[in-house]
Amino acid sequence: MVKITFIDSFGQHRTVEAEEGTTVMENAIRNGIPEIVAECGGGCACATCHVYVDEAFLEKTGKPSEKEEDMLDFAYKVQPNSRLSCQIKVRPELDGMTVTTPDRQG
Repeated sequence: MVKITFIDSFGQHRTVEAEEGTTVMENAIRNGIPEIVAECGGGCACATCHVYVDEAFLEKTGKPSEKEEDMLDFAYKVQPNSRLSCQIKVRPELDGMTVTTPDRQG
């Protein structure tokens, strides 16, 4: 299992054990992480699972696809480390990754 820590907009940390091959968003929903809405269910068709990836893990998560970048145009307070958590596959090299949620989605 891969440990991922979610930090909400109030600064509360929640660490979950994520299954390899799933997405960060799926693990957030399974564990009731607040501020991850995921209206489209992971189809990269909304921007309600927007997170800020810890800079130390940006390279490991890979770059967003063109489709993801298009959807990020609809996200709130986009930053250079913004990603849609539905597009980040859990892999062993992401163990210990921290993602932060913006104070609102979409």
